[in-house]
Amino acid sequence: MASPLVRWYVLAVTCLIYTINIADRYVVSTVLEPIRTELRLSDRGVGFLTGVPLGLFYVTLGLPISWLADRSNRRNILGICVILWSGFTALCGRTQTYLQFLLARIGVGTGEAGGTPTSNSLLADYFAPERRPMAFTVFALGAPLGAWLGADVAGAVANAYGWRASFLALGVPGLVIGLLVLLTIREPVRGGLDAGTVPQRASMAESLRFLWRQRAAFHVIMGSGVCSLWGWGLIWWTPTFLMRTYGLDVGQAGAITGNIHLVAGVVASIGTAWLFSLPVMLDARRVCWVLAGGTALATIPSFIAYWTHSLEVARIMFWLFIPAIYFYIGPCMALVQNTAACHMRTVFSAWSGLCGNVFNLIVAPQLVGLLSDAYAGGGATDATSLRFALLLLAPTGFWAAYHLYAASRTIIQDQTKASNYVGMPAL
Repeated sequence: MASPLVRWYVLAVTCLIYTINIADRYVVSTVLEPIRTELRLSDRGVGFLTGVPLGLFYVTLGLPISWLADRSNRRNILGICVILWSGFTALCGRTQTYLQFLLARIGVGTGEAGGTPTSNSLLADYFAPERRPMAFTVFALGAPLGAWLGADVAGAVANAYGWRASFLALGVPGLVIGLLVLLTIREPVRGGLDAGTVPQRASMAESLRFLWRQRAAFHVIMGSGVCSLWGWGLIWWTPTFLMRTYGLDVGQAGAITGNIHLVAGVVASIGTAWLFSLPVMLDARRVCWVLAGGTALATIPSFIAYWTHSLEVARIMFWLFIPAIYFYIGPCMALVQNTAACHMRTVFSAWSGLCGNVFNLIVAPQLVGLLSDAYAGGGATDATSLRFALLLLAPTGFWAAYHLYAASRTIIQDQTKASNYVGMPAL
């Protein structure tokens, strides 16, 4: 068993990786309007270019990379993936044409496909099951930190040096972090902290059959995925919405949400880690109830933020809504890991990432862009058309809350089945 110092070092490094992951992914939303203007694209066109290529390759390659990670050295796969996506992020800053940017975004998605699932599987073998909700919530601090880097810092860099410089500023440090993983982290014993014996390696078919029978895992994955559609889908278009509606430049728009991501997001993540470290929250059903209730309540200000015509009211609503896109991440990751047999964790995590990123990177950018273009009626898209699209997306938070609540019905039984798993009977 690793010492506490080693465990927390691995947690800190993987949190840093997640920070770079989110920053590299969402910097493009900060500079969406400058990219659209330079390349002369519609909302639909820029939504496709910036989200869909990354999302398609992320979800396409995520499963085979995760299947490999459940059979080989996860540390090596993680380090290589970080170096790959960071290099392509930097290349986004060197592109001059639509095709070049498209290919660079495909490269980012290819590398990111192996990032979060592999990190999750590593952490699950450094922290015992009852400590995973807390540990994964600390890991999830990378989301607000990354969003702040991708919004506030990248926005300031873009405002001063142009949008291409923001990609270079975020991509180059990731190359160093990838080397740090390869040189300083050791591969842990798989399943060493779980009850029962460690089964033999499972085929992809066996993993998927077991996942389908774990109803709580299905609902957690769907709840987390729809949260991504709702929260991160809205955030993807928010800088553009603020620029069009209130006449802000890219730096000012990034600063409005960037500080909220940093302050409120970090506070929400730390508060969630503290909450789920309490003895009363060792019951996984209570974790599901808190996640469902918090998401449902936050859906209300998420609607008001895009309905109001007052920047001050919108700013207040963002302070209430944006923290909610962080507090579910870590606990949902932990619940997925705890409902998976130890040799299936990367595959379970990959399916969770596939669901979330299909909703977030493929559906949300395209859906909002299509709705905005449709409402414009063939004319130029503007603040009004984009507002209409975002108001239709906002209520999906209630859909996410339903799945998170539904998971509580079987979460205890499914965790027990996962920890005692010895093999799947043939169909």
